[in-house]
Amino acid sequence: MKTSELRQKFLKFFESKGHTIVRSSSLVPHDDPTLLFTNAGMNQFKDVFLGFDKRPYSRATTAQKCVRAGGKHNDLENVGYTARHHTFFEMMGNFSFGDYFKRDAIHFAWEFLTSPEWLNIPKEKLLATVYAEDDEAYNIWLNEIGMPAERIVRIGDNKGAKYASDNFWQMGDTGPCGPCSEIFYDHGEEIWGGIPGSPEEDGDRWIEIWNCVFMQFNRDEQGNMNPLPKPSVDTGMGLERMAAVMQHVHSNYEIDLFQDLLKAVARETGAPFSMDEPSLKVVADHIRSCSFLIADGVMPSNEGRGYVLRRIIRRAVRHGYKLGQKQAFFYKLVPDLVKAMGDAYPELKEKQTQIMEALKNEESRFAQTLETGMALLENALTKGSNKLDGEIIFKLYDTYGFPYDLTADICRERNIDLDEEGFNREMEAQRARARAAQNFKANAQLDYTGADTEFTGYEKRSQDTKIIALYKGSEAVEELQAGEVGVVVLEQTPFYAESGGQVGDVGFIVSGENRFRVEDTQKIKAAVHGQFGAVVSGRLKVGDAVSAEIDNDIRDSIMRNHSVTHLMHKALRDVLGTHVEQKGSLQNAELTRFDISHTQGISAEEIAEVERRVNAAIIANVPVKVETMSIEDAQKSGAVMLFGEKYGDFVRVITMGDYSIELCGGTHVARTGDIGFFKIISEGGIAAGIRRVEAITGLAALAWAQNQESLMKNIIAEVKAQTEKDVLAKIQANAANTKALEKELAKAKAELAVHAGAKLLDNAKDLGAAKLVAAQIEADAAALREIVTDLTGKSDNAVILLAAVNDGKVSLCAGVSKPLTNKVKAGDLVKFAAEQVGGKGGGRPDLAQAGGTDAVKLPEMLGSVEDWVKGKL
Repeated sequence: MKTSELRQKFLKFFESKGHTIVRSSSLVPHDDPTLLFTNAGMNQFKDVFLGFDKRPYSRATTAQKCVRAGGKHNDLENVGYTARHHTFFEMMGNFSFGDYFKRDAIHFAWEFLTSPEWLNIPKEKLLATVYAEDDEAYNIWLNEIGMPAERIVRIGDNKGAKYASDNFWQMGDTGPCGPCSEIFYDHGEEIWGGIPGSPEEDGDRWIEIWNCVFMQFNRDEQGNMNPLPKPSVDTGMGLERMAAVMQHVHSNYEIDLFQDLLKAVARETGAPFSMDEPSLKVVADHIRSCSFLIADGVMPSNEGRGYVLRRIIRRAVRHGYKLGQKQAFFYKLVPDLVKAMGDAYPELKEKQTQIMEALKNEESRFAQTLETGMALLENALTKGSNKLDGEIIFKLYDTYGFPYDLTADICRERNIDLDEEGFNREMEAQRARARAAQNFKANAQLDYTGADTEFTGYEKRSQDTKIIALYKGSEAVEELQAGEVGVVVLEQTPFYAESGGQVGDVGFIVSGENRFRVEDTQKIKAAVHGQFGAVVSGRLKVGDAVSAEIDNDIRDSIMRNHSVTHLMHKALRDVLGTHVEQKGSLQNAELTRFDISHTQGISAEEIAEVERRVNAAIIANVPVKVETMSIEDAQKSGAVMLFGEKYGDFVRVITMGDYSIELCGGTHVARTGDIGFFKIISEGGIAAGIRRVEAITGLAALAWAQNQESLMKNIIAEVKAQTEKDVLAKIQANAANTKALEKELAKAKAELAVHAGAKLLDNAKDLGAAKLVAAQIEADAAALREIVTDLTGKSDNAVILLAAVNDGKVSLCAGVSKPLTNKVKAGDLVKFAAEQVGGKGGGRPDLAQAGGTDAVKLPEMLGSVEDWVKGKL
């Protein structure tokens, strides 16, 4: 059955059950800010489930296009390396909005899957799971569907919290949720893996193909489960997974749709076609997500959804490069995709040209970056280190435009770690340099020829004034409307424009119902302030009388951080020496950041002394005096004049008692006591001879202190110390003890494995053609596998079956020396053994694992192995 036929069968089945076929929604959830991309079939019905929206139908069915490549739901790194992960996939769904509930949802799923009229899947190939507390769903499967009890698995809260379960579904941290019942398909005993909830559940034998979600609750931001107005149903069937079942293949990439795309990738890259080549699969997957995202209006960019798209495109191009294709090729796959999926999704046909152009442009821009970056990266990776230095990662990113995630992707393939901390340190240093060197680009972009702005923000927090100019982009306009981003120039303004390290003010410009949110204030000319932001309601026109109001809380925080910078500057010079000079600064509502000339790290004792001096000045609560005087008088007063600044004939001098006197154009507190409390939170080098100090004040400093106190209390309790003074000694003692225990444990495990293995083989039962070991030992499943592999490797005629019991569950591992596998197969042996202890299993002829639940029967089972093996020899 072709994938396209399966898609239609699903929709037609549920249409026959009274469901309305609803078209797939966009991959961009425009009405849901909690989602980056549409990632499930129910997304478009979220408000219906919550009771906020009502549709003309109470039953719906969809084929929903989904993307999982960013945010919480992100499968990107697994794509191409597993059988079932995709960035783009189709979710088939049927939904009930307060109509039917659990009984009908389960019966519909079973009928579609097993009836001869529809998919006709053998019933014995299916298994169901339910939430552990959901007796209703369990009884429907057992008593109405007739599913054997051993193939109905209850799954509880297996993820560390209440309702954190594989069988409790939720779209996100908040929103509709409820218990669910999943249906699994058995790919056969030749594939390793166990049923859900078993030790081998991560194997590929049992694969989820259907999920019935019973929507009963809405989880709010406090984590409360509020009952929905009407219990509803949301089901999902992964189209690609089900196509693999219907086409009798194990991997999604083997279905007809992907086979066509994989062949197209091989054609365009010149690579040989092989199902063992991950790069072919990566490109085939990525052409789907990229094309559908562009069709839905997403374009490559440096932020948000556009950045995720750019990342996927570049990952595809890089894998094409791995396949040997150095020329643009990715965009040439779009016609093949349109041929495969254009009938089901007409938007692909309609926008084929646009998709191809967008991909070609992005690919061309990235080509040179990729070639240069790959050469540099390859050179760095050949140096033999198992960790790539952060400076190299940053150089690739900053100098050559080679994305961090591609570097991470390549290193992951080669088992090389990344110096992420070093990269982040270099990034922060680069941002600091950019800020220090930046002259706001609006100077060159806004052609303003009007009068200067009168700044009233030293005395006022609000100002009745008039709009004298408006800009949209770089163009002067007469009007800005709701939703439009632009710049407002006022006749008088209380908004401080970024200068001298202090960030620009934020707030609102208001005229009746017309409101403009100011998100930043910058100087567009030396004496002209521009308020940058967006119209949130109504409209603004040149000439309008308006009220300009800054955000007082943010201004107060900025002033505390700016004023304390003066005190800190003085204290640093007093403690470290008069060679200390300011080399840059930033004061915003969160912190003050201060760069100084100093050739070595600032010690903990020196930091403590700086903090003591600054807080003493704060406690003194002296007035902050602001004076305007001639530059000559300012020089005579001894005021500090900052590096590289150009001063006019008259300057503004800020004096704080006997502690500090500096030239400054920023806004400041009235008295030093208004600063509250001062704390240095970091210190480090950012360049040769330059140190950066970051500090906080006021409520931010209080919050920091409270967090530290809470952390210390938790540490004291955790290490069972009596007081803070005992903590360090306790931690050191615990660390030493742990290290010693780990060393002893590692030694014991190694000795145990060696002795156990040697002893077992020495005591093997001689069956003539084979030596048999059938025993129970103390080990976990991984150790069993290692010991069995070791034993069969030491003999040409060994048959091994080892068992262990951990947490009440039986683990089994069978191994057969390869020369014997034509007579005795490990997969058959472990299956025979598992069936006797309440489990199932299978695997390769030379090595196989299984599990069971009935440990009591282990001795009897082990005693029966000899006769079974004799029967095979």
